Amino acid sequence: MATMRAVQISEAGGPMQLVEREVPVPGAREVRVRVQACGVCHSDVFAVTGGYPGVTFPIVPGHEIAGVIDEVGHDVGSWKVGQRVGVGWFGGNCGHCEPCRRGNFIACQNTGIPGVTFDGGYADHVVVPATALALIPDDLSAEDAAPLLCAGVTTFNALRRSDARGGDTVAVLGVGGLGHLGIQFARRLGFRTVAIARGTAKEELARELGAHHYIDSTQEDPSEALQALGGATVILATASNADAQAAAVGGLAPNGRLIIVGASMDPLGVPPAAFIGGSTGIVGHASGTSQDSQDTLAFSELADVRPMIETMPLEEAQAAYDKMMAGDARFRMVLLTGS
Repeated sequence: MATMRAVQISEAGGPMQLVEREVPVPGAREVRVRVQACGVCHSDVFAVTGGYPGVTFPIVPGHEIAGVIDEVGHDVGSWKVGQRVGVGWFGGNCGHCEPCRRGNFIACQNTGIPGVTFDGGYADHVVVPATALALIPDDLSAEDAAPLLCAGVTTFNALRRSDARGGDTVAVLGVGGLGHLGIQFARRLGFRTVAIARGTAKEELARELGAHHYIDSTQEDPSEALQALGGATVILATASNADAQAAAVGGLAPNGRLIIVGASMDPLGVPPAAFIGGSTGIVGHASGTSQDSQDTLAFSELADVRPMIETMPLEEAQAAYDKMMAGDARFRMVLLTGS
């Protein structure tokens, strides 16, 4: 019996444990991926706490998976052993529920989430549905690809599917794990890019990443500062602070949208009347399908977008998770298996 290393959580709130497990075998419409890198995402908290529908213990976290196919099951289409692939939050789609039949695969009623509702990438191997796979370009390393499969696709997909067009003003609220990628994507998509953050500590970095303008929200009202620039077609809210999001809404240009990708459970304190005069609005944005992830990886290779990462070995998964949760990572933690 072949075995592998895996980092599992055995109970809600329990520690991460490095264990030996039997190497899984893919079934019909599944493939097995030899994991090379797996990003550590804040959403891994769902596995740690069990705070998501469908979580069962023990669970192996990890939904920013980059590796190589090393075995395929039946009926997997054109996927082959040896292909470099990634898997993100989107755990594949069934193809027969109503959202799938309407082409809305991200809303599939039967999809799973790697590392949340089924075992994820904190391991040497992982089995996933073939429909969850995205090809990784040859010139993109596994450790750089991993965060792009969640933070990357979330920001890139939100921007490219927005109403913003080349030359429009796009503001990125927050210069963190999501925001540092959002700034790069906004600049390379041809937008007049504005970074918004608290204080001046991140201004130099934001400009290096591609921001044309920087707004320190502790020194000036972000809404007024954006209006002085003509208003923003899109404000991409990567910071999860509801008060910061509310403070920026007034900076929207007519018909502009605040797109929320930084999740907060706090109420958003904006009066409904604020949206009427300029026909502005607020929308949320889900990450994207496996094809969206593949598009993100291809664009990142083409446009030289890269995450800022710190790597640690699989054995130090708990330390990597703790560092991410403490806000000490800049900006994404990535686990390496050494394979």
